[in-house]
Amino acid sequence: MTFTIEIVLRESDDAVTENLSHPATPRDWTVDDVREILKKMLTAIDRAKNPDAPLRDVTLRGFSWIVEPSGGKVVIAIEIPMGAAVAGPFDTDERRLTSLITQALAAPTTTVH
Repeated sequence: MTFTIEIVLRESDDAVTENLSHPATPRDWTVDDVREILKKMLTAIDRAKNPDAPLRDVTLRGFSWIVEPSGGKVVIAIEIPMGAAVAGPFDTDERRLTSLITQALAAPTTTVH
């Protein structure tokens, strides 16, 4: 599925809009899908701030988020020190998506082999 993300960087009055994609539909998302969506959103914010920089690793820490209803669907809003973004709308249940995000953020970020 393709979805829109609107980004507003700190100290800017203009929004940047980008289309992102993910193979699964929102009603079928798992914790791993939500983790990838959040990473895509954070990467899009970084790309808006640093368009010529190489892609950087993303860690799912240090940001505020909320799932909000929007026209019978839901959006994901996140905020980090460099700006804020809203992605969606997604056709899924608000409570389920909130739970999936909570689980995705609670997962460990380091793998030890």
